[in-house]
Amino acid sequence: MRITTPFTAHSTAADVLAGIDLTGRRVIVTGGASGLGAAAARALADAGADVTIATRNPAATVAGTRTLPLDLADLKDVRRFAETWDGPVDALIANAGIMALPSLERAANGWELQLATNFLGHFALVTGLREQLRGGRVVMVSSGAQQGAPVDFDDPQFQRRPYDPWTAYSQSKTADVLLAVGLARHWPDDGTTANAMAPGSIHTRLQRHLDAATMRSFGALDDDGNLVTPDHFKTPEQGASTEVLLAASPLLAGVTGRYFGEDNQEAEVVPGGDRRPGAVASWAVDPAAADRLWELALTATR
Repeated sequence: MRITTPFTAHSTAADVLAGIDLTGRRVIVTGGASGLGAAAARALADAGADVTIATRNPAATVAGTRTLPLDLADLKDVRRFAETWDGPVDALIANAGIMALPSLERAANGWELQLATNFLGHFALVTGLREQLRGGRVVMVSSGAQQGAPVDFDDPQFQRRPYDPWTAYSQSKTADVLLAVGLARHWPDDGTTANAMAPGSIHTRLQRHLDAATMRSFGALDDDGNLVTPDHFKTPEQGASTEVLLAASPLLAGVTGRYFGEDNQEAEVVPGGDRRPGAVASWAVDPAAADRLWELALTATR
């Protein structure tokens, strides 16, 4: 049966953490210097957690947290971060990401940059911190875009097929869900739980690569070029609610390998290609695909 919670799409991160004391809990939030990640980091810190923001922009600050440099597209930098981390990690929120790069870009290891940043960098970080994460929680920030495309194991790096910004983004977000499924399958005795989620539509720097026509199609830009907020958009504080729900709520203690939608409920699994609001595609939670992706990532990060 699908898991339900008392929270809704309008709940905020503060609502989810109300009455929860996180004193002594250590949390890493990647990409937490702004937007959704910053909202999650603030709420966790306000609840007493020791929050570290891992970001490419270490000069950025969020009250009550500390900041460390991390470039997820650089596997050497990810390895450095993991090797120099001292002490346990009670929760790791894989929040950092890039979206719909207009043209094909590659990381230093040759991976398409969205797949390298959104998925592989987080895979390397989580596996690099395996011992520190024992008994903790991993939260993969995915997207409803995972319904747009599976991982193309025949050509994940767009070496033969034409590059498409949204196909590449969708593939990376499917990979994020598969990472949560893979962690649940490959680390069953660690006591570490891993779940994925979608925050919903929110105005953040994630949209910085989108052109005006795309923003208008989302209802997020008017005819004069002004940014507008449609009714279906959420605030960063609302979007962060599911992040902190999975990272810290006692309601989800022991829950692993699941996907939660932007309404703070476990999502319905639907056939791949059959897009439904708030659902998760079957290809994103397929155990065989999760195992295949796990092996691909292990090879790439050795």
